[in-house]
Amino acid sequence: MLMTLSQITARLGGEVRGADVSVCALAPAAEATAEHITFLANPKYRSEVQNSAAGAIIVSEKNAGDLHGRNLIVAADPYLYFAQVARLFHPAPAARAGVHATAVIDPSATVPPSCEIGANVVIGAGAVLGEGCRILAGSVVGEHCTLGAQCVLHPNVTLYCGCTLGERVTIHSGAVIGADGFGLAFAGDHWLKIPQTGGVVIGDDAEIGANTTIDCGAMGDTVIGRGVKIDNQVQIAHNCHIGNHTAIAACVGISGSVKIGAYCLIGGAAMFVGHIEIADKTSIGGGTVVTRSIKEAGHYASCYPLQSHKEWAKNAVHLRRLSEMYEKIKDLSKHRD
Repeated sequence: MLMTLSQITARLGGEVRGADVSVCALAPAAEATAEHITFLANPKYRSEVQNSAAGAIIVSEKNAGDLHGRNLIVAADPYLYFAQVARLFHPAPAARAGVHATAVIDPSATVPPSCEIGANVVIGAGAVLGEGCRILAGSVVGEHCTLGAQCVLHPNVTLYCGCTLGERVTIHSGAVIGADGFGLAFAGDHWLKIPQTGGVVIGDDAEIGANTTIDCGAMGDTVIGRGVKIDNQVQIAHNCHIGNHTAIAACVGISGSVKIGAYCLIGGAAMFVGHIEIADKTSIGGGTVVTRSIKEAGHYASCYPLQSHKEWAKNAVHLRRLSEMYEKIKDLSKHRD
């Protein structure tokens, strides 16, 4: 695809400064050539962008003066504008209508002719797909699942029975939606499995990363809100509720019945104990263990700073004696008084 800067701004807004050159792709500043457009969002990359051979640069008004004589698109938020330009050059593929000869579709399932059904796909009884869905090779849509229009299941996704997806939901390879929650009762000498009879409901425009697992509810549903973005290898247990437009990075583990608000940011490898609530617009740092509810929005983290093993070992000795040290300090305080 070849587009002039004025064609880009006609669709996305922004102001062209310099020549109205044509570009065919985005590229990092250090690798860009005259046919590429790059961007400056972080000031620490200013010199790299200034020295770039890119034909055009997306930049804020604040930083435009540092790039005098270059071909620019001036935008309020260069990073967001970069994302929008990337979508122009790389639009999501539309469904290629048709059913592969090796797909197995139950006669009671509803599959519109506009859908793309790949090799070895299985669609169970009573499943209902919306228009323009793409169900790619090896994926399974369980019985009585409902998918809105233009959903995409990448290869080898599994939807268990009764899952509900809104419109334009994307699920990446290896994800499992609707597996049984970890519900068990101890019967004195063995564990008794509790049937997990709820479902999973995923809102419009959500995206689920590769090898992520979202368990079905024990009785009610596990709910993933509109526009939620979940990275790879995340575990979400039964009856969790994830608020609209929350973003969850890789390797997060969320125990059962946790309610996370809207517009939250959850850093990689954060862990949540069960039955707690997190306020809207809360940010949780990577590696944080969240052991209690958070009622007030803010940034929360509980990670030790990175240090050498030698430093860690030295400090660990003192940590083991904290209680003893506390008692000694308390006694010393009493004597001083």
